[in-house]
Amino acid sequence: MQKRIERISSELKKEISNILLTEIKDPRLTAMPGVIAVRVTQDMSYANVYVSLFGDEKSKAESLKAIESASGFIRRQLSHRLKLRYVPELRFNCDDYIEQGFRINSILDSLKKDSENEPG
Repeated sequence: MQKRIERISSELKKEISNILLTEIKDPRLTAMPGVIAVRVTQDMSYANVYVSLFGDEKSKAESLKAIESASGFIRRQLSHRLKLRYVPELRFNCDDYIEQGFRINSILDSLKKDSENEPG
């Protein structure tokens, strides 16, 4: 059963990412969305979708609202694309994973430049 849930999570991640990038035309979606992970509950009634949004806090909040309001459309598209009897209810969560990685890289780069510029 666990393998099936992992496979479904993987398929949902791929399809939701595709839908967000190509089919959502909401003008509030200004931050570039990226699906980091999808975790389906054991009973397959819910799928927690973790999205990474780039931009300032206001644009992230607006983009998350846009994605949440399109969840019915996304779920309907998933029902057409995937051969599942029941498509889980989608819960979207903002995840700053990628943005934190960029921030850490920039800090490391600046530390490296500082150490190269020091006489020694």
